[in-house]
Amino acid sequence: MIDILDRVRNTALHAKIVSAEEAAAFIKPNMNVGTSGFTPAGYPKAVPLALAKRMEKEPFQINLWTGASVGKELDGALAKVHGIKRRMPYQTNKDLRAQINNGEVQYCDLHLSESAQLARYGYMGGKIDVAIVEACAITEDGNIIPTTSMGNAASYVQTADVVIVEVNTSQPIELEGMHDVYVPLDPPHRLPIPVVKPNDHIGTPYIPCGLDKIKYIVACDIKDDVRPFGEIDENSHKISQYIIDLFHKEVKEGRLPANLLPIQSGVGNVANAVISGFVDSDFTDLSVYTEVIQDGMFDLIDAGKLSFASGTSLSPSPTGLDRFYNNIKKYRKKLLLRPQEIANSPEVARRIGIIAMNTAIECDIYGNVNSTHIMGTKMMNGIGGSGDFARNAYLTCFFTASTAKDGLISSIVPMCSHIDHTEHDVDIIVTEQGLADLRGLSPRERARVIIENCAHPDYKPMLMDYFERADKATKHAHTPHLLKEALSWHERFVETGTMKQ
Repeated sequence: MIDILDRVRNTALHAKIVSAEEAAAFIKPNMNVGTSGFTPAGYPKAVPLALAKRMEKEPFQINLWTGASVGKELDGALAKVHGIKRRMPYQTNKDLRAQINNGEVQYCDLHLSESAQLARYGYMGGKIDVAIVEACAITEDGNIIPTTSMGNAASYVQTADVVIVEVNTSQPIELEGMHDVYVPLDPPHRLPIPVVKPNDHIGTPYIPCGLDKIKYIVACDIKDDVRPFGEIDENSHKISQYIIDLFHKEVKEGRLPANLLPIQSGVGNVANAVISGFVDSDFTDLSVYTEVIQDGMFDLIDAGKLSFASGTSLSPSPTGLDRFYNNIKKYRKKLLLRPQEIANSPEVARRIGIIAMNTAIECDIYGNVNSTHIMGTKMMNGIGGSGDFARNAYLTCFFTASTAKDGLISSIVPMCSHIDHTEHDVDIIVTEQGLADLRGLSPRERARVIIENCAHPDYKPMLMDYFERADKATKHAHTPHLLKEALSWHERFVETGTMKQ
């Protein structure tokens, strides 16, 4: 039996402590269920697992809204029993992805900064029926102390009819005070978000809830299902070095301060490698305003190079999570978790001059970026927060390896098979081959710079041949394309298994 009485600080709430099965029994078919969680961090675990077992016996589906991707006990467990009808706004689970691509799950891929407001307005299929939120404690007033992520939890709690709280004893109580909860008013009553630097505190250290809104409290001791990062390979190291060299040039030319501007970095191995690359650089007093705090940021803190990091989720590797827990008093002084509506706010990104760094699946020769779809049709994960930052950052960078599938796919193509970020939002493209600075260039100029600097040698002649023939055949075109060939590379891969001729 998991004892959570000391974490539920109002004794009147003790009567609401029930089993995960009893709480899951409250959820009815077709309910809109909003949960905490952003990446496999801070998401409910016991109640979704109990709900999945119930769905095995009496099949039904719910509409699931989270902050972003979550762990196997939520997306994974419900997908395995085909318990999800609709899903938003971002996911990474293999089984769920397959169900999205075969049409079983209706997936709404959203800019993460917009998802909470859309839910509050009822655009996502009505109101939220129940919010399920992981907590490390509940205050005497019935307010919720979050754990390792904020995501959309505060907005879902505010909007939902009923709240179920999972008190997770595997999450240290020392997390209390690491959160800054601020939910903006909706238009026409919205005020400016008063964040002018990453360490600004503008809200409360808890999610406002109240005693009456909490329906059930469930004990849990399941740890976040965080994932290990791969070793920093040679390609990732090269990409990191190209980025750092660019920043040195920008500082030298007076376009960036010596300690840069607040950094935003996407999720995953390459993004973590790029951040880790700053450890060996001569940059100091760095600040971060991003979505996800990963291992590389702990490295920067340990190296004395990071002054502060603001995010919406703490999602390191398993060893990184242990490292954080073992040194929580040290790290928490330099870390803050906010609702994703604030962490990903375009308003804040533009105001404080963020340097945005995100990954791409493919880029085309004119600077358009596909970050979501494989071969233009199959959803990978979703757009996440990259669009929130790309359009509004001071400097927008996208990086990718120049090839995929052991060289069978070129990540630089004549035309993207799907476009998430247009050429108007993209400043820098980086592969292990080099860096293309697209600022101030026309489409024809961009094409040559991207092909010459970023394409893999196996594909560079093919790309240049395509561009030169398109340029010759379309003399009066601003953006030269051969429409019959523009997507032929993707067609060739689908038909033959390679983009090579």
